[in-house]
Amino acid sequence: MYRKLLFVLVLLTLLVGVAGAQDSYELTIMHTNDVHGHHEPQRNGDGGAARQATVVNQIRAEGGNNLLLDGGDRFTGTLFHVQHRGQDSVQIMNAIGYDAMALGNHEFDDGEEILAAFVKGLNFPALSANTDFSEEPLLAGLVKPSVTLEVGGEQIGVIGLVTPETDILSKPSDAIVFDSDLIGVTQNEVDKLTAEGVNKIILVTHIGYGADVAVAQGVSGVDVVVGGHTNTFLSNQYAGALGEYPTVLESASGEPVLVVQASTKTLYLGRLDVEFDADGVVSDWDGDAILLSRYISPDPHLSDIIAGLAEPIAELRAVPVGETSVALTGTSPRLCRIVECLLGNVITDAVLEDTGVDIVLQNGGGIRADIDEGPISLGEVLNVLPFGNLISTFELTGADVLAALENGVGRVQVDDNNDPMVDGASGRFLQVAGIRYAYDATQEPGSRIVSAEVMQDGEFVALDMDAVYSVASNDYMRGGGDGFSILETNAMNAYDAGRPLDQVVADYIAANSPLSVELEARITHQAAE
Repeated sequence: MYRKLLFVLVLLTLLVGVAGAQDSYELTIMHTNDVHGHHEPQRNGDGGAARQATVVNQIRAEGGNNLLLDGGDRFTGTLFHVQHRGQDSVQIMNAIGYDAMALGNHEFDDGEEILAAFVKGLNFPALSANTDFSEEPLLAGLVKPSVTLEVGGEQIGVIGLVTPETDILSKPSDAIVFDSDLIGVTQNEVDKLTAEGVNKIILVTHIGYGADVAVAQGVSGVDVVVGGHTNTFLSNQYAGALGEYPTVLESASGEPVLVVQASTKTLYLGRLDVEFDADGVVSDWDGDAILLSRYISPDPHLSDIIAGLAEPIAELRAVPVGETSVALTGTSPRLCRIVECLLGNVITDAVLEDTGVDIVLQNGGGIRADIDEGPISLGEVLNVLPFGNLISTFELTGADVLAALENGVGRVQVDDNNDPMVDGASGRFLQVAGIRYAYDATQEPGSRIVSAEVMQDGEFVALDMDAVYSVASNDYMRGGGDGFSILETNAMNAYDAGRPLDQVVADYIAANSPLSVELEARITHQAAE
């Protein structure tokens, strides 16, 4: 009798365990964001769509339930987009097998016809719940607010959002309306999906990490937020991450909601493993950003696609953009790293004209080649600016501008005559527009700026430590590169995905040819007697 009772108890335990297992559901979410046409590896060999495909295929081979999502801004950033206007991403994303994406603001850069062709070419939905396309005939009905995807027998709701500032940051038609009530729009869409019986909902966005956090906490029913727009890097293992992967928050109804984002430029693939309970509530999670390391073998099929897309770009590099009546020098020798240089003036003036900010800062190390007198090709511009940087705009106090200038001159060395030395010069040295400064490299780092003046109403006036100035730099510097942590930590109202720096400079050259630039005493070295 006891043996029978024991058998019954064991059987009940097994049955309960099986029922419990059936009540839970596991899903792997793979994600990218802010690719900006960076399909090839970065300059150190890491990254690229072919390596992404390898990792995606490995994860799919595990046999579990999975989705591949993108947080927008596939457009604008490399010559792949200049040449193919979004059709490069169409080929690559279809080949890798994405399931859904949010539109980013840069998808609106080239007009409605280009965007419509992009969306029509995708084998999966492009989403934006806070955008009304109904009055734009080329796009009406093409972009959905949300979609329901069946994965492993379960219905997964996916909602899209784009930054309401798209009408300022890009060039959408006046007929397209962006709703700034992100929490309200999202809750309405969640309620629709819930009424249809969907209890597992992912929000894929291009609104920025801070806005992701606010929406995640302000809405009920969203389980996961896959973000974009701010190029935010979350990780539990890699240096330089903003925070842990995922960011774990509490929704408006007190349930856990997970926020993830995976840097930019196809350098990482995010992987979030989520378990849902019987009610569709997140009960467990794990994951991290995966570095698409140069030691990962690229997928051959994607490599072939990218090689084919790259073929016409060689011809594009030869396209003339303008001419210069003087040689644009500064890198041979590396004068842009110790004094004002002609190339520095051209680059910063181009950004000043494009953005309309008060001050432009450009690290001398980002200027990589001279341009001879005469015709200038697009390839020459790209040799000068090879890193694919985007323009960042933000605000700084005068005190923070001064701190940035101090960082720029902090590693300059002097010779026996107290003149700055090219040998050992640092790439953090700042070329500038809208501001001029004098420094003394014989002084201790941190106390080298002798004077700094900002152009206001056609005259240079002393930098005001308490005033707030609009500033532009490249996104590398804004992210803390070259020791500019002050730009990363203290920048206000920052936007890091502006136009590509090389395209802005090329446009400036075309509009001002033939260039006839000269040194203007923007930067002087004044060693104490």
